[in-house]
Amino acid sequence: MEHRGTFMLGLRGVLAIVFGIVALIWPGLTALALAIVFGVYAIVDGGGWLIGAFRRTEDTVHRDGAQRAILGIAGALGIVFGIAALVWPGITAMVLAIVVGVWAVVTGAIGVWLATQLHGQWLLGLVGALSIVAGLLILLRPAAGAVALAWIIGVYAIVAGVLMLAATWQLSHSGTGRLTVSPR
Repeated sequence: MEHRGTFMLGLRGVLAIVFGIVALIWPGLTALALAIVFGVYAIVDGGGWLIGAFRRTEDTVHRDGAQRAILGIAGALGIVFGIAALVWPGITAMVLAIVVGVWAVVTGAIGVWLATQLHGQWLLGLVGALSIVAGLLILLRPAAGAVALAWIIGVYAIVAGVLMLAATWQLSHSGTGRLTVSPR
C-alpha cells in the first residue's frame, strides 16, 4: 500500500490523542497504571518508527543507511522503554518520570532531525520540538508527582497527536501522499 507511511503517522496521532485524554481524565492514576499505558503507547510508537526504518517502498527509496539507522534506533528505544515499563509496572512515579522524560527527549530529537530531512514537513519538527520540551520539563521535576506528570504527558500527547494528524493531512494532500526524504 503506497500510503502506509501516512497511515502509520495518522495511527500514531490517534493513539497519542487517546493516551493524552486518558492521562487527563484520570490524573490520579497510580504509577502502575501509568506505566502500563505508557508501555503500550511506547511500543506502538516504536513499532511505527521501525516500520519506517525497514520498509522498502518507493516512498523510502531515498533514505540512506544513516537515516534508516536513526529511525531504527528511535523504534528500538521506544520498544525497549515500553517493554521496561510493562515488565516492571511497579516502578515509582519518579523512575517512570525519568523513563518518560528520556524517551520524549530522544524521540523528539530524532523527530526534529527527520523533519530537517523532509521537504515542507515542519509539523513533524514541531512535534519533535514539543516532545523535547515536555521531556525536559519532566526530567527537571521528576518528583512533582503522578498527577502533574499525568497532566504534562496528557497535554503533550494530545498536542503531539493533533500535530501528527495535521501532518498526515498535509502529506495526503501534498500531491505525493508519502514521506519522502530529500537526498543530500
